[in-house]
Amino acid sequence: MPVDPRPLAIFLMGPTAAGKTALACALSERFALDIVSVDSALVYRGLDIGTAKPDPATRARFPHRLIDIRDPAEPYSAAEFAADAEREMAAVAARGRVPLLVGGTGLYFRALQQGLSELPEADPALRARLAAEAATQGWGALHARLAALDPAAAARIRASDPQRIQRALEVIAITGRPLSAQQGAPRRRFPYRVLKLALIPAERTALHARIAERFAAMLAHGLLDEVRRLRARGDLGPDLPALRAVGYRQAWQFLDGAFDEAEFRDRAVFATRQLAKRQLTWLRGELDARAFDPFAAGAMAQVEDAVADFLARPRD
Repeated sequence: MPVDPRPLAIFLMGPTAAGKTALACALSERFALDIVSVDSALVYRGLDIGTAKPDPATRARFPHRLIDIRDPAEPYSAAEFAADAEREMAAVAARGRVPLLVGGTGLYFRALQQGLSELPEADPALRARLAAEAATQGWGALHARLAALDPAAAARIRASDPQRIQRALEVIAITGRPLSAQQGAPRRRFPYRVLKLALIPAERTALHARIAERFAAMLAHGLLDEVRRLRARGDLGPDLPALRAVGYRQAWQFLDGAFDEAEFRDRAVFATRQLAKRQLTWLRGELDARAFDPFAAGAMAQVEDAVADFLARPRD
């Protein structure tokens, strides 16, 4: 058989609250692995408690690449992540180690491995016009417009996701073609041989319990004070991608007086459960991934065995 000369990489994927960070650190301690974060919220500085960001002691012992690389006022795209991740993976491989990519942002994993289609660059004037229209008509109206112009894209993009609605309408306006018709083709063969590990709980109730427990811990550790500090900056708002992360959006609304504390907790936990549901739907579509129940007895040993086998396997 021909030898596969590509360097190795491991993807550790899973829904929020599934224990990815603890497992990644344990794997990094046993094997020659360096952690690269694949999380659209962990890139932002100052969003620590509500993102379950690894604490300074954990990161001192197990460095995580691509954490705290953006200010919350700055956007960060899947294309930027793919470029940054490839750079970090190359740096890890150059050290004779294997990159361990850990997270639950499916779009980032897809952008990295499969590539993104060549779409036009952002048009600030057009974006400003779309934002102004949304301010008067609502994002729901713009989502309805997208549904008329590109039903396939509208079916994938939620009406509560203004960033993606705006981008889809922008691409259509610039190119005259539906966004869905311009996406999907891989750029090139991925330059790494990958082991995909998917954490998929057998019982969703166990994950739901973990989500509720973790959110209670976030509140006890000062999540609302963290959001108050972000609000006090004066240059941040709830429409920024960073502040639309689950937990932060609901906390911002609560501090605006939109609802009481009990409803805030319920909304935040529900939104996190919905995020986990979407992540699990994506994970089940990763047919080349090896699935493990993170809450089952012996799961850690099973994952370690899979990694050890992958690292020792001949490259054929």
